[in-house]
Amino acid sequence: MNEEALEKTIKAGEILKQVFKLLEDKVVVGAKLLEVAEFAENKILELGAKPAFPCNISINSDAAHFTPAKNDQRTFKKGDLVKIDLGAHIDGYIADMAVSIDLGDHSELIKASKEAVFNAIDAIKVGVDTAKLGKIIEETIRSYGFKPVVNLTGHGLMPYIAHAPPSIYNYATQRGVELKEGMVIAIEPFATNGVGRVAERGECEIYSLLNPKPVRLRMVREMLNEISEKYKTLPFAKRWLKKAPEIFISKLVREGVLRDYPVLSEVSGGIVSQWEHTVIVEKDSARLVTL
Repeated sequence: MNEEALEKTIKAGEILKQVFKLLEDKVVVGAKLLEVAEFAENKILELGAKPAFPCNISINSDAAHFTPAKNDQRTFKKGDLVKIDLGAHIDGYIADMAVSIDLGDHSELIKASKEAVFNAIDAIKVGVDTAKLGKIIEETIRSYGFKPVVNLTGHGLMPYIAHAPPSIYNYATQRGVELKEGMVIAIEPFATNGVGRVAERGECEIYSLLNPKPVRLRMVREMLNEISEKYKTLPFAKRWLKKAPEIFISKLVREGVLRDYPVLSEVSGGIVSQWEHTVIVEKDSARLVTL
């Protein structure tokens, strides 16, 4: 990792830390999800970075990929377990961070995912196999009496790619990937009192540009130009676009031009907690970017 990449990644992490401190007082019973999401995204911009993806606000059995729609009126409810997942980037260099906020009685479930992050980070150094990290994460979560979500993973971060290799599984595997010096990785355990798997449900507000190609309709061409110029290959929210008719979005997904990210929810209805931090792999330890 060169000096420019290091500096920009660390600055993106510093900005995320500031935003999360400000969010502590925003996620309260009765607050609108849309207002919290827009506050977080706008604050990232104010502090000198750009959102690496839409603010994810996943509640209870939802685990990932929920962001409120334009004019969404939903609010936080008493008893909710709220996951906030944010990414910030500077010229494509990304930091990624998530926390769980308890509006109910879920402290042990939150501790399971949070402790799993820190236990895994303690083991990171050059030469460590990601399979070891998965084993640590699974053992930590199960020690609390919960299960890891097995089909969600930690991941690498590369310029303008929010989910890059290596995948870091949240359970023990026989073999993973050997960590190299300079890798930027996000450790991201999900713990649940359900069966430990997620599946797509119908709601979708997040997309990314997958395979741009010429289109005839002027409105669609303008929309794709806006996506390409502003977000490149990073995920974006429909509400970020000037115009995003559902009929055109759906058509572009079917044709492979856009990728969709439907909300992922625990299949048995179990409650899910999440914690995530970004680190840079160094010779004898992990350099903490979002801590």
